[in-house]
Amino acid sequence: MRTIEISQKLRKELQKELKPDRFDHTLGVAYTAANMAFVHGADVEKALIAGMLHDCAKCMSHDEQIKVCEKNKIDISDVERRNHSLLHAKVGMYLARTKYDIYDTEVLNAIRWHTTGREDMSLLEKIVYIADFIEPNRKPLEGMDVIRKEAFTDIDKCLAHILHDSVIYLKTIGKECDEATMDAYEYYKKFYT
Repeated sequence: MRTIEISQKLRKELQKELKPDRFDHTLGVAYTAANMAFVHGADVEKALIAGMLHDCAKCMSHDEQIKVCEKNKIDISDVERRNHSLLHAKVGMYLARTKYDIYDTEVLNAIRWHTTGREDMSLLEKIVYIADFIEPNRKPLEGMDVIRKEAFTDIDKCLAHILHDSVIYLKTIGKECDEATMDAYEYYKKFYT
C-alpha cells in the first residue's frame, strides 16, 4: 500500500476514533512533521504516518491504557501510573502495531517517545516530538514564535529549548517530571544557549 493510501486510511479511521479537537491536532502534527522532514532530510512518509498515529491512544481512559499495558506486559513506571498524560505514547506504539498494522521501528519509536523525549533521539523522533509541540492548532506559549523558527533551522536547539521550557514549567507547577524527560534534557541542554 502506498503512503498516500495509508495516510488516507489512517485519517478516516482516526476521525472516527478521536474527538474533533484531538483530530485537528493530529492532522496538525502529521503535516508539521512532514514539512519538518522535508527541511531536515528525513523520510516524509514516515513522519506523516508517525504524526497521524502519535495520539491514537488518547481516546482511551487512563485505566484502559493501564489495562492494555498490564495485559501486554508493557512496563509502566510509577510516574506514568500517576500522570495520565504520559502513558498514551506507549499504548499508542502498541496500537500502531496491532490495530493499524505499522511495523516500522522508526515510526513506532517516534510514537513511543513523542511525549517524554529521550537521550540521543533519532531524527524522526525529534521531528514528531517537536511537531507535537509546535503544530498550528496548539495554544501559543511564550516564545512559540522563536521555537517554531528553530524547528526549521536548528532542530537540536529547538528540542533543547522545548525540553528546557517543559522542565521549568513542570517544576513551577509542582508536577513531577518523567525520568526520560530529565535524561533528554540533560543530554540536549548543551544546544540551548
